[in-house]
Amino acid sequence: KEERIVVLETENAVLHLKLAEYQGLAGRSTNEVLQLYAAHGQQMKFQRSSVATQLHGAIKKKLKQDLKSLHSFALELLKDFQRQSKTCVYQVLAAVQGIQLQSEAMQMFQIKAFDLEQSLQEVTERYVKEKQKRKALHNSLVELRGNIRVHCRIRPLLPFDDAAGHSQDRQRNFSEKVAYAADDETVLVKCSRPGHASVNKTFQFERVYNDLESQDAVFADVAPLLTSLLDGYNVCIMAYGQTGSGKTYTMLGPQFEGNLAFTIEEESELGIIPRATQEVFRLISEKPPGSYWVEVSVVEVYNNEVFDLLAKDSCGKVFGIKRDVVTTREGKSDVPLLTHETVENASEFLHLVNKGLQLRVTHPTLVHAHSSRSHLVVTLTITTVVFGDNFGTLWEDEQTSQRLNKEASFTFTQKMRDNKSTSSSRASSPVQLEATEKMKQVKTRLQLVDLAGSECVSMSGVTGAALRETSFINRSLSALADVLGAIAEQRVHVPYRNSKLTHLLQDSVGGDAKLLVMLCISPGQKYLTESMQSLGFGTRARQVQRGQVKKKNFPVPTKGK
Repeated sequence: KEERIVVLETENAVLHLKLAEYQGLAGRSTNEVLQLYAAHGQQMKFQRSSVATQLHGAIKKKLKQDLKSLHSFALELLKDFQRQSKTCVYQVLAAVQGIQLQSEAMQMFQIKAFDLEQSLQEVTERYVKEKQKRKALHNSLVELRGNIRVHCRIRPLLPFDDAAGHSQDRQRNFSEKVAYAADDETVLVKCSRPGHASVNKTFQFERVYNDLESQDAVFADVAPLLTSLLDGYNVCIMAYGQTGSGKTYTMLGPQFEGNLAFTIEEESELGIIPRATQEVFRLISEKPPGSYWVEVSVVEVYNNEVFDLLAKDSCGKVFGIKRDVVTTREGKSDVPLLTHETVENASEFLHLVNKGLQLRVTHPTLVHAHSSRSHLVVTLTITTVVFGDNFGTLWEDEQTSQRLNKEASFTFTQKMRDNKSTSSSRASSPVQLEATEKMKQVKTRLQLVDLAGSECVSMSGVTGAALRETSFINRSLSALADVLGAIAEQRVHVPYRNSKLTHLLQDSVGGDAKLLVMLCISPGQKYLTESMQSLGFGTRARQVQRGQVKKKNFPVPTKGK
């Protein structure tokens, strides 16, 4: 056992030696492994550092290139910005210089504008003065010519003049021309009777138109009266003469027949009524807008009754309604409930006149197949709105200004009373009252009259109801002659109320109104008696001068004339 123990101890020592040897080998192997790991780590680190170096170099190279490009772009951008800045600076400098020049020019313009305003004010003052002088001279010229002036128009021979006359005179040549225009102011009439020597008679008027003169020539002498209309005077233009002598043609021209689009040739044939309306609206267009407005009424005097040709029934249909003529407290004539249509141009006016003409009474006679059996009166009422401070500047004539001021004050008072009666529950502000008190309205009338034929009963050959019409026509024309005679003799009483016609025309015939009588004459032998009667009426009418007493008698037509 002891030997065995020794053997085992020996083996144990050997094993310890081997273990120590093996442990030494293991330590060396561990060191080698560590060295190998360290070497491998160094190698890997070296490899990594080389790749990073290469990558860093590439990145650095790329960055340098990008930096260089960016630097070049920045330089170009800077240069472009500098160029644009210089351009903008130049533009700003140019704009500043332009503004300075414009400011200097504006100052010069302001100086010139101030000078022009002063010049305009001076010119305006001179214009107002010259306008007042023109009105005064115009009215003086009209008064020199006569507030009542008479023109005579001789129509050409027409086919119906060849028709036979009275049975006892059939051997005479009725188509022979016996009335001539000797010159612009003289009518020559050859008066002859069977078995007697021919006698030439002459009649003097302000203007005489021969059978070749156009509608333009006729209206050229009428137009100055329309200026008086806007100067504050009532104006009346009437056509007097027998049936078929050209009254309606002179006043209206060709029949409208609802067509208001005239050709150039048709427009040249328009009569006094449409031309006067066009001229009135032309004159108004030269005035301040809103200071004038125009109303129109159309009536006929038939059998001494006044009929409103623009009145409408409950269905809106136009038909004539009988009206009455009254005298207002101011002494003016008025037709209560008369239809007044506001018009803004000549086309609207002609449309209304055409409606009225369709209702006018006509009847065939021996003289004309479409003889008008009534007096047509077309009235344009022009209302002028002025303020109290400017009232005196519109009408320089003291008498006219006082008359219009009185009329305007009366109109204003009436309107104030009407306003109080219709709106007594409403109170007006002080500003409204002050503005209303300063505003005045002045009304002037242009009455355009196409009288019915003045021929006697034996010439017209009418019977029955037409005979009664002729009687009323001649009575009204006789009443017109009475009125002109009373004015010529300056009688205290002028018989306006003897006829509805003269009562209706009172404001345009009496006072300081302007009246133009257009005598229309048939030149044929057949109508010699009627032409002489018309010429005699015109001669007596010329004797009527405002403010002058005429001692000559003013005979009226005999019964039946």
